[in-house]
Amino acid sequence: MTEFLGIMTIPFLACLVLAGIHAYLGLHVIQREIIFVDLALAQIAILGGSLGILMGVALHSAQGYWLSLGFTLVGAAIFSVTRYRRPRVPQEATIGITYAVSAALMILILSRTGEGDEHIREALVGNILLVRPDEVVKIAVIYALIGLFHFVFRKNFLLISKDHAEASKTLNVRFWDFLFYASFGIVVTSSVAIAGVLLVFAFLVIPAACAILFADRVKTRLLIGWTVGFLGSVAGIMFSYFLDFPTGASVVCTFGGMLVALSFVKWVVSQI
Repeated sequence: MTEFLGIMTIPFLACLVLAGIHAYLGLHVIQREIIFVDLALAQIAILGGSLGILMGVALHSAQGYWLSLGFTLVGAAIFSVTRYRRPRVPQEATIGITYAVSAALMILILSRTGEGDEHIREALVGNILLVRPDEVVKIAVIYALIGLFHFVFRKNFLLISKDHAEASKTLNVRFWDFLFYASFGIVVTSSVAIAGVLLVFAFLVIPAACAILFADRVKTRLLIGWTVGFLGSVAGIMFSYFLDFPTGASVVCTFGGMLVALSFVKWVVSQI
């Protein structure tokens, strides 16, 4: 057990930090019906980092981070101006196209580097076992600031997510959408750097989906989402250690199993 705690404590703390902010943002994403925006913004961030690698910039350097963030903010601007009340092309289609094109460009760029295949694998699944304590502290500070920003302006963000048409009567929705996507992009850029696309997506969508199954109030949903994130992180990391599986994939599969189990519980309760 001492060896387990020594190896897994920092990855576990990183998972908890990820669960805290992503469970909240996931509620917005599901209500806005833009499920794959996380994947798209994450892929855009990786595209920026990949271009940096081609230019000789280290992937996890400060320059690489700012380059990735710059690309992500461009993506945030695109998504904020392509959301309409009565769109002829659903925004989810725009998000999917952005993801596919960004992924293809990433592959083209990394094919010109010496370790392209390894970078592609790392972008997909990450390597949260190698996360450093200072990286956990850094993302915790970033997420706390983003969380404070969303708390201060929670009424605007919640109104837009709940009722876009009603929000358009009193708010500049595109401006607030940009702020939402920009803050979301900052979170995603920081998360993908340590956890990879799949784990970040799982933290964003699955705890929030579990919460929405059982609650209507935002506070209750947050509590359920955080609980699912906590338990999924603990169980996934334990499976990873004792069964010798990759940590990120173990946590993702654990979350998937929890969603299936909770969906079954919800169905059973509804039949009573």
